[in-house]
Amino acid sequence: MAAPLIAALAVVLAGSITVPAFGAPGDSVGGAVNPSTGNGAGWAVTAAMSGSPSQAARVVGRATTSPNGSFVVPVSASPGPGAVLYLTAKAPGQGNRPTFATVLPAGHSGRVVLNERTTVATGVAMAQFLGTAGITGRAPGVVNAASMVPNLVDVATGRLGRVITSSPNGGQTSTLATFTSMTNMLAACVAATSGCDALRAGATTPGWPVPPDSLRAFASITRNPGNKALELFTLAKTRPVFGPGVALPPTSWTLALRFDGGGGLIDGPGNFAIDPEGNLWVNNNYVYNSDRRVPVCASDMLFKFGPDGAMVDGSPYRGGGLSGSGFGVTLGPSGNVWASNYGFAAPGCPDQPPHNSVSEFTPQGQPISPSTGYTQGRLDWPQGMTFDRRGSLWMANCGSGTVTVYPDGDRSRARTIDAGLKQAFGVVDNGRHVFVSGMESNNVAVLDYTGKPVRPPLTGMFQKPMGVAADKAGNVWVANSGAVTLPCPERPSTPSTIGSVSLISPDGQPVAGPFYGGGATLPWGIATDGDGNVWVANFGGKRLSHFCGVNTRTCPPGKRTGAPISPEITGYAFDGLVRNTGVAVDQSGNVWVANNWDEVPIQSNPGGHHIVAFVGMAAPVQH
Repeated sequence: MAAPLIAALAVVLAGSITVPAFGAPGDSVGGAVNPSTGNGAGWAVTAAMSGSPSQAARVVGRATTSPNGSFVVPVSASPGPGAVLYLTAKAPGQGNRPTFATVLPAGHSGRVVLNERTTVATGVAMAQFLGTAGITGRAPGVVNAASMVPNLVDVATGRLGRVITSSPNGGQTSTLATFTSMTNMLAACVAATSGCDALRAGATTPGWPVPPDSLRAFASITRNPGNKALELFTLAKTRPVFGPGVALPPTSWTLALRFDGGGGLIDGPGNFAIDPEGNLWVNNNYVYNSDRRVPVCASDMLFKFGPDGAMVDGSPYRGGGLSGSGFGVTLGPSGNVWASNYGFAAPGCPDQPPHNSVSEFTPQGQPISPSTGYTQGRLDWPQGMTFDRRGSLWMANCGSGTVTVYPDGDRSRARTIDAGLKQAFGVVDNGRHVFVSGMESNNVAVLDYTGKPVRPPLTGMFQKPMGVAADKAGNVWVANSGAVTLPCPERPSTPSTIGSVSLISPDGQPVAGPFYGGGATLPWGIATDGDGNVWVANFGGKRLSHFCGVNTRTCPPGKRTGAPISPEITGYAFDGLVRNTGVAVDQSGNVWVANNWDEVPIQSNPGGHHIVAFVGMAAPVQH
């Protein structure tokens, strides 16, 4: 056997053989199949490397488990940096029998266990890459998706993962109970073929194919979590071998994990910028203080998280004039990170910050802008920002309602544009024009790349519009908060309406809306996924909303453009959310949401303390 790249495996089970670990071609991967019934004998184990979007997964080894469930699979090839190695195990017998799985994250060494927990974790985390051809997809998304698996389960032991069992998750949210219920669903399948039949039926969206096995059943549940939620709850209760799980039927089966960078740092995360490697850059409103009675001042921190939610070494980053950044964070053509400095601070903060700058950092987190930030272009309580396809930076000034442009990112050529807005907030480039929302004026400006209006600001279909997002085809979606007002510095008093979303065509013509439902409650941030479907972060209600995009073939059958996909009243509810602002979809299909303010905010210190990943739910986006 070729010299292994990782240490030899320990004994799989008492009295079983010692097996080597996976390394180079010619090595082996070994472990055990441990179903809840205790009978892991005779399972057919297959090792495979993930394929590309146009190429099926490649089988690189096969084995059959021994009477005690152990196995050794000779592996004929090693995955490159853009692929992952994964294992499946099919139970012996006729009919609809369970399939277990696990995926080996980069750097894994030692034995592996396949059981109900590893299968649910793999099905959920890899949901956007699991199909009839196995696990297929492009890097970095498929590799990053595998890195989320250990947050749910320890692949070496089959026990629960550290992240799902510890703060700020564990007993603090419903995710652990939800995961337990999902493993109980699979336990029912392990116990009887009728359980497998029920699992596959519950995972089938009407009009879409039936999942071929239990692994892909959980991928299907993750992609359409509101489908047949009650039937799946009933199935989970038939064999609660892993614990009681959720006590009441949920409206959807989502797995969401919270991340806080270790605690004591994040206070009011605002929005996300995702780099080409899948790292998340997060801006932040306030200086952290655990005492809610102490008035907090403007944050001087910028955070960087890895694709698995772990804080990157060296983060957070300071300097560059960071000052209470709000909703504006984006990446430039060179990979540099920019954050607009709204100047968030509690009224009682003794050192009130300025509200007139933008900060720039290298991809390594080194500040480039001076200690005052860049102030050119009459920045005035800046919020949303984006780079257009030509490399110019656009910033929405909430204070003056104007738009500041740095042509080619050059602040010395800064221009300030009166676009006919009041409380300018969100900005997006759809590949043809730049769109800017006006909260108080209830309109959206459509500008060409020189800053000239393409037409008068669009009106009539917007209700306190905030975030704006564009799909790959250039369709623009707008989040209508219906009620949110901001102090920029004056807070207007205007009538409130129900939250919704609206659609603008690629050439800047109003198309349809507002669209209601899906749990939309004070919509703030908005994003589109790789299929063009729409995701909304809500500043109220503790839920994520999901709407059908323009390409209805990617939506559940019968859904039209603008129709809610998430449950009508509750959305994708999660008790680990508070008041949410930013939302983004990464290359692995995780939907990230910013826990910006507490549900019942104390004005002296209102900030939330987490970013949240809804695992595997959306079509991946290439950044």
